[in-house]
Amino acid sequence: MSKIALITGGNRGLGRATALALIDAGVEVIYTYRGDPGEKIDAVALPLVVGDLDSYDAFVTELRRVLADRFGRTDFDFLVNNAGVGRAGSIAETPVEAFDEMLDVHWRGMFFLTQRLLPLIADGGRIVNLSTGLARFTGEGVYAAYAAMKGAVEVFTRYLAKEVGPRGITANVVAPGPAATEFGGGSLRDNEQVRAHIGSVTALGRVAEPAEIAGVITALLGDGTGWITGQRIEASGGMLL
Repeated sequence: MSKIALITGGNRGLGRATALALIDAGVEVIYTYRGDPGEKIDAVALPLVVGDLDSYDAFVTELRRVLADRFGRTDFDFLVNNAGVGRAGSIAETPVEAFDEMLDVHWRGMFFLTQRLLPLIADGGRIVNLSTGLARFTGEGVYAAYAAMKGAVEVFTRYLAKEVGPRGITANVVAPGPAATEFGGGSLRDNEQVRAHIGSVTALGRVAEPAEIAGVITALLGDGTGWITGQRIEASGGMLL
């Protein structure tokens, strides 16, 4: 029986790359999206606003229906908490509205969505939460709020790993460095000056491609990594070592 993965924010960027990598690995994929579901792939797309806790009841009901009708199951195997929003700004200039939006998605939403989904994750399953290299290095120092929330995700993941360990479930963090996606306006994909600067402070000399981050996530969900839990795996190409 094929494994089933649920990816939040799988309609674009790292989430879409992870969905495609898992499909190639023979995993059945359900992904969430906000607004546009993205280009059609061999996966189930479900709408979800991660920051809207009031929508979780309806989402879980629909997820249960999909699991039963399409897969003949009551549970799934892998949860990838990927959905995110990036808002740059110094501490002095970050508005409350931007702070609250990131809080709702990256921290409050991720925490309570995971809470709601834990009963649906099969024993022996895997959870991967997305963080950022900015939780280790400060870069230009304009992502304090975003990075701090991802720091909370990293602490949460260690506690989560201990809590779900008796069920044989692992929980880990993947912390990407800069990747060529639409995230944060797409400058890491489109702006050659920004890309050159990142390359100059990265051991491997360039910005990551989305498939390279997806490969790390897929590896953590693979058969050979079941003894890794409560860990932060940085995939930054050696940025600011």
